[in-house]
Amino acid sequence: MTKGTNEGFQFEQLDEETLFIVSQTFKALGDPTRIRILYLLSQNEHSVNDIAEKLSLLQSTVSHQLRFLKNLRLVKYRREGTTLYYSPDDNHVMDVLQQIINHAQHH
Repeated sequence: MTKGTNEGFQFEQLDEETLFIVSQTFKALGDPTRIRILYLLSQNEHSVNDIAEKLSLLQSTVSHQLRFLKNLRLVKYRREGTTLYYSPDDNHVMDVLQQIINHAQHH
């Protein structure tokens, strides 16, 4: 097979699990509130209360969005006493988010 031709090349399709994870990740990045939360967490870890206060959101809204992001393994938490501190759990997605933000700011 030569470069640049598809002769004899067997196209490999994405498996269902990969497709689902990719589409859910784009869904996560398609929501302004989740983008704001991820961007804040990219700066430093924060508790639910910190996030709610800094972004002027209800604590219940933040908790709901963090649960969504945690299920996708985009954020993780550590416990200190009774407080949970959240931080990014996937540098690949955070890099993509930063690239998209850079793209948006340079137009």
